[in-house]
Amino acid sequence: MSTFYMPTRIFAEENAIKKHAGDLASFGKKALIVTGRRSAFANGSYDDLASALAEAGVDHVVFSEVEENPSVATVMKARDIGLANSVDFVIGIGGGSPLDAAKAISLMIAMADKGKDYLYAPDCPGKTLPIVAIPTTCGTGSEATAVSVITDREKMVKKSIAHKIFPDLALVDGRYLAGAPVSVLSNTAFDALTHLIESYLNSQATDFSRMCVDAGLRMWAKSLPVLRREKTPDAADMKNMMLASTMAGMSIAHTATTIPHGLSYAVTTHLRVPHGKATAYFTAGYLCEASPEDRNYLLKTAGFAGVEDFRTVYHAACGTIDAPEEELKKVLLAAIDELSGNPAKMALAPFPVDREVLERIAYFELAHSM
Repeated sequence: MSTFYMPTRIFAEENAIKKHAGDLASFGKKALIVTGRRSAFANGSYDDLASALAEAGVDHVVFSEVEENPSVATVMKARDIGLANSVDFVIGIGGGSPLDAAKAISLMIAMADKGKDYLYAPDCPGKTLPIVAIPTTCGTGSEATAVSVITDREKMVKKSIAHKIFPDLALVDGRYLAGAPVSVLSNTAFDALTHLIESYLNSQATDFSRMCVDAGLRMWAKSLPVLRREKTPDAADMKNMMLASTMAGMSIAHTATTIPHGLSYAVTTHLRVPHGKATAYFTAGYLCEASPEDRNYLLKTAGFAGVEDFRTVYHAACGTIDAPEEELKKVLLAAIDELSGNPAKMALAPFPVDREVLERIAYFELAHSM
């Protein structure tokens, strides 16, 4: 059976915030804007939003303390600020961290009588405040997924909360990529690519989800020269990169992610490796476990000549993991141990996965860098 469910209204266009001020106003009279400390104020997205809200007669309060890999403590702090200010909807601006945090914060404001453990409480569907997502990086696609990945720093665990929360509205504008550091463009672009690859190489893939993957790969390939360092990104590249990320989000919204993402969390948590760089680190190994037909289709459609071309561009764009080999091996072993205990995640791969397969994928880069 093939199903397609995408409840988020997505507007992808230049000046999307200004053009949809009325849609923003439909959610309430006071918004909690959730973002990081710098980028939304530097790229113009906050100014555009503040102007649109004022024009629509909507008040707002800003929470600008979301860190990379947002923590449970951050979610709860923002929840308290939202409650104290009687906000009636939440707007996330930024990369995946603010957007994921906004989802969790909207849940905890609406479920004000619940403690932090409710974030991970299974089989407890809860209501949320309305959510608007405004992406300013081209990686996570969180504006088009129901996933919110939050880090429990006390337990040193990074994982999705138990609740599935789609934004009500997404405003996608490639202009906000202008001025982003090359490293951010590279890491987030490879995050989008891993979403597309993992959605296609997935036991839950359908004709509909692969429709999104195919469109996303073709859009992603248009900006490959930027990642090859053959050109400086222009407005068309930024639009294409942002659209590819949203399409990738739509893809994983129907399938979830698989082995590379499952292995990446330990690398991100323990070595502070950016998320996209960490997931792509395992992607060549994952592709090599797939059928030649699927592997060749994915690489060719994304614009690569083969696995080695993928690795060359990845390392040129994202660099290497800056950690002593023994420390890296220790973290990779922890990642394997953790994922081995998650049979549901391993079952998402379209081929049999046991510990030996996980080891081949996890150590692929080390084995091929010698």
